[in-house]
Amino acid sequence: MASDVETVTATLDSPPRQRMAAHLAAIGRGPGRSRPLTEAEAQDAFGIILSGEADPMQVGAFLLLERYRGETAAELAGMIRAGRAVVTAAPATRPALDWPSYAAGKTRGAPWFLLSALLVARAGHPVLMHGINVRVTEGIETEDAVRALGLPVPETPAEAAGILDATRFAYLPLRAVSRTLTELMELRPVLGLRSPVNSAARLLNPFAAKASFVGVFHPAYQDLHRDTARLLGQSDLCVVKGAGGEAERTPLKALSLQRLVAGEALDETVPPIVGEGRGERLARHDLEHFRAVWTGAAEDPPAEATVVGTAAVALAVIAGDSGEAAHARHLERAAALWRERNG
Repeated sequence: MASDVETVTATLDSPPRQRMAAHLAAIGRGPGRSRPLTEAEAQDAFGIILSGEADPMQVGAFLLLERYRGETAAELAGMIRAGRAVVTAAPATRPALDWPSYAAGKTRGAPWFLLSALLVARAGHPVLMHGINVRVTEGIETEDAVRALGLPVPETPAEAAGILDATRFAYLPLRAVSRTLTELMELRPVLGLRSPVNSAARLLNPFAAKASFVGVFHPAYQDLHRDTARLLGQSDLCVVKGAGGEAERTPLKALSLQRLVAGEALDETVPPIVGEGRGERLARHDLEHFRAVWTGAAEDPPAEATVVGTAAVALAVIAGDSGEAAHARHLERAAALWRERNG
């Protein structure tokens, strides 16, 4: 009988399913025998999945084995490189900021961070927001909020590129990037767990923005995302534990920022905006209220502080600024942008 090693041996010119079997054997042999994939192996494995050449059982096995073991930065970087290969267009103007929106919790309030992104765009910094919210059972999905503000939702990367070039802000649904990536994200109810695709999508950065503003639900993923971004050559990045796993800050508490600034790791904390809170949550509102706050027809001081505070962090990330004085300056700028938004 052939040994396990003989059974799963594969080379780069082997058939895709044979290569996939070899990758699964590497990560699934068990304690003392399994090993993480290299970045190149992970890129090959995920590329096989995205191309539709993997057996469905191999897809499920890969996602669950990686979830059980915990993906490494190198594995995640390889998966992201494979994901980026499916993007078919880029804007004429490179975005200043990539802003993923992939809600990690079942419930959340309104996506106030969307208004923050619009403020940043109005300040002259092009922002690409992309995502999918497949688990939001309470609260407002990002795409619905985009439509409520009268903004277009493109169905191809080329359409998104044109919108971004024209208006400096575009929301790109994940389905417009890759149906397969979307289907993999939607497997969560089937698998019973999140998969490494959730992490990979956050760092997809499909239009190669210089800076990224990433939200996570679990603090343990902050280092993983930053380490992965460094492997991918990302220059500037900020990872925060935000509401619902989004890149959004509460004005009630201090916020820990795990950053890359010109490629160098930096940890810092920004203070509360309206006084130290006790974990209070913003009230959940409907789309009508969300839109009314943006137009000025309604006032919501906690929400407005969230928008301004989140925009201030984003502006600091774009500028590569750090330190208390810099954050105070960007907070003042964001507040001015909010006051002038309908002027």
